[in-house]
Amino acid sequence: MKFRTGLMLGATAMTGLALAFSPGQFSLGQFSPAGLLIPAARAQAQPEAPAQTPATDTPDAAPTTNHAETYRLLTLFGTVLDLVRSDYVEPVSDRDLITNALNGMLSGLDPHSSYMTQKQYEDMMVQMKGEFGGLGLELQQQDGHIRVVSPIDGTPGFRAGIKPGDFIIAVDGHTVDGVPLDEAVKKMRGKPDTKITLTLVREKTPKPIVVTLTREIIHIDVVKSALYDRIGYLRIAQFNETTEKELLKGYNALKQQAGGKLAGLVLDLRNDPGGLLDQAVEVSASFIRSGEIVSTRARHPKDSQRWDAHGTDITDNVPMVVLINGGSASASEIVSGALQDHHRAVLLGTRSFGKGSVQSIIPIPGNGAVRLTTARYYTPSGRSIQALGITPDIAVKEVREDPGLSLREADLDHILKNQGGNQTKAQPRTDLPAIAKDIAGEPPANWPSFDYTKPATDYQLQQGLRVVRSMAGLPAPDPAAALPPAKPAAKTDAPAHH
Repeated sequence: MKFRTGLMLGATAMTGLALAFSPGQFSLGQFSPAGLLIPAARAQAQPEAPAQTPATDTPDAAPTTNHAETYRLLTLFGTVLDLVRSDYVEPVSDRDLITNALNGMLSGLDPHSSYMTQKQYEDMMVQMKGEFGGLGLELQQQDGHIRVVSPIDGTPGFRAGIKPGDFIIAVDGHTVDGVPLDEAVKKMRGKPDTKITLTLVREKTPKPIVVTLTREIIHIDVVKSALYDRIGYLRIAQFNETTEKELLKGYNALKQQAGGKLAGLVLDLRNDPGGLLDQAVEVSASFIRSGEIVSTRARHPKDSQRWDAHGTDITDNVPMVVLINGGSASASEIVSGALQDHHRAVLLGTRSFGKGSVQSIIPIPGNGAVRLTTARYYTPSGRSIQALGITPDIAVKEVREDPGLSLREADLDHILKNQGGNQTKAQPRTDLPAIAKDIAGEPPANWPSFDYTKPATDYQLQQGLRVVRSMAGLPAPDPAAALPPAKPAAKTDAPAHH
């Protein structure tokens, strides 16, 4: 691992319309991977996992040592390269051909391995510092189409009402359907304060949606906070270099607002695609006093790692609820999995994305970098969430209607097998608060339409607050009880058909 600059756990490649990943790369719960990155030196400084931890893995089949066969295959590659160079309908540069070949080689392994050009690599490193230019969208390539994984809170894409699952079919009137992801991203980039028009296709919307946005420098507020009576709320948008520091800052501000002590805390990891591995560890360790946070198991046992808590809980063990959904991936799943396994928090929402692999970023000086899947990770109980996700303790849907298209790790091509972990079926928790059985799994018919900017319409959040209040011994009334009755369905004079 001496050449690796980092380990990535993100389930989405957060393009943010500033970072371009190669076609076919996916991530962040439904996104192109943004990655969990940890400097190699720091990773190697961690204690190795106990011998019995990686021993449950069976090594993958050894690569072929038939050098003659390898030479024949390389000759085949050269033959095809010459055919394309000489006979393709238009001239193609050798660099483009080799780049395409590298993309195919890596993306054919699994959804999260890929090749990055030098520009893509530099853009990714800038993004990991939490500030970049663009529209604030996380994008993914799906079957040749450009799909929105998630708009980043407070960005032009977010303010324009672009939603997860939207497909971008045109930029400034020019189609991007079938265009590689990096090419589409280039079209969406531009100088700050310049206009851009996107044409979107949204499920259950009969006509394309056209939105005009103004490009700007994206400053990612990785942690947002709010106080509901004596209950604190912290939302983590992604795990970049500042997340743990911003989390601590936000928590201390909430505690001060509450007069020195919070009664409970809601940690919102919904639609958080992941980010840096070390930040996922530090965030988890902020709430867990002792024990394992996460372990990774690589092909070679010497590269396996284990991370433990530091003996500190910044909340002094106040009741906690963690909100998750299908967009919670990678680093988010590490945090929620650790808190669930340690029974430190109650998880509420819907099943998470299910990305249980780790990627190493391996620079190739002057020629970009390779993003390569090098390990699987496991929660403290030894389970792998690969292609399974994390099941919440209290299942609560965001809206009543079918959310439509939903994409998780298990839906992708060439996914890694779930192997090497604790296969014992998890037993239902016996320490859930009594109110858990009273939480309805979906909003009632008279619940207001969900609006991200209006917390009172956020059914999952409101039920999470209700659970925390109950755990803290505070009154926990059902917010739906105060709503006006649902309007009756409109009558029609049309004759009935039997």
